Amino acid sequence: MTGMTVSRVAGATAAALLAATLLAGCGSDGRGAPVWTVEPSGGTASPGTTPGATPGTAAPSATASGDPSSSPGATASDWKVFTDPAKKVSFELPREWIAQSVEPDKGTLPGAVKVEVKDGEGTYLATLQTGLPEVTPPACAASAKKSYVVVSSVPVELPHSGGEGTISPHVVFRVMQGYRFFGSYGITNIVGGADSKACQLQNVVRGLEGTGNYSFSDVSSLKSFAPDEKVAPAKAFDTLDQAADYVNKGPEFANVQRMLMSLEIKN
Repeated sequence: MTGMTVSRVAGATAAALLAATLLAGCGSDGRGAPVWTVEPSGGTASPGTTPGATPGTAAPSATASGDPSSSPGATASDWKVFTDPAKKVSFELPREWIAQSVEPDKGTLPGAVKVEVKDGEGTYLATLQTGLPEVTPPACAASAKKSYVVVSSVPVELPHSGGEGTISPHVVFRVMQGYRFFGSYGITNIVGGADSKACQLQNVVRGLEGTGNYSFSDVSSLKSFAPDEKVAPAKAFDTLDQAADYVNKGPEFANVQRMLMSLEIKN
């Protein structure tokens, strides 16, 4: 697990945030008020910058300790390490949580791994999948794109390939606007949308050549759901403040964030 360079943005209204957010903003410990950022480099705009200002403005920053478990809300005191039988992946999770290897999806590469994580009561939290094929997102008309906000974003060291439309991997919690605010956590190195709008936000990392992509998230992609669609396991909030409270004040995200950041993939 690595140290994090982070910056705090506070006091912006929800309307300004929705108009100005891009992909990979960071709170003081990877959490905080929703923030606006610059793509595709992943650098953040300065606190207090007016939405629409010139991208790339340098931001005051501080170096945190790098251990999300020391942050407010990380309540699990006892952790264990899961390793798949082939020893291709490993990650930490709270002692009472359950990690179970399951059959990989059809179409994944040979040797792919799929692991489902649930809490102590059996409630689904996340799925780790490796060996994923490259998937081209469906065509998206400009009129169909929805505004999204990055509530939390922390860089993490993982194997990945670069190229157009990518950044370094980040553990993120992002919220997309619809009839409610829909949120999802995961690891990604794929840019969401340079105009702070998208039809889908992918929780996927492009892996090294020959290894396929991988995902560790609650849902592999986040979208704005229709009123008659099932939202779970993605989250739904009435306001952006509720989404920020989920990130900052509750134990679930704090523990999920630490779990995602602990991921190790053997090449």
